[in-house]
Amino acid sequence: MFDVVLRPDEDGYYVATVPELPGCHSQTKSLDELMSRIKEAILLCLEEEKKVEMSSFVGVQVVEVETG
Repeated sequence: MFDVVLRPDEDGYYVATVPELPGCHSQTKSLDELMSRIKEAILLCLEEEKKVEMSSFVGVQVVEVETG
């Protein structure tokens, strides 16, 4: 099981990123399609990770900063 961060971008796409797997991300206009694509991306990244030692993942934090 992996945590996936979902964000909209400025062009109207949804972007999914897996913090635990560097370089593992996908994007599309539909959230349903995004989930399918990120699962495929995770599988591909895991195939590559077999060749490289996986780093440990600590967590995700949301930080608010007041500006101006």
